Amino acid sequence: MTPGLRRLGAPRPAAVRAGPGGVPALLGRARVEAVREEWVVEDRWWTGEPLRRRYFELVLTDGRDVVVFRELGEGRWYEQRG
Repeated sequence: MTPGLRRLGAPRPAAVRAGPGGVPALLGRARVEAVREEWVVEDRWWTGEPLRRRYFELVLTDGRDVVVFRELGEGRWYEQRG
């Protein structure tokens, strides 16, 4: 990749506080108003670096619609932009 450029849609670390069942309740200081959709991605299972993520499309009380995911292997949260 060329220096100074970044991939579009590259995940960024996110400050998520999860509630019951691991469902996000806060993203930063914004409360989650609704979970619009939830899904799990398991890919590259045949490699030495499998990908396992639990995604959530969230509607926040400040009006934003965001997608976050939790890396199931490491437990860290990320925000994914389109």
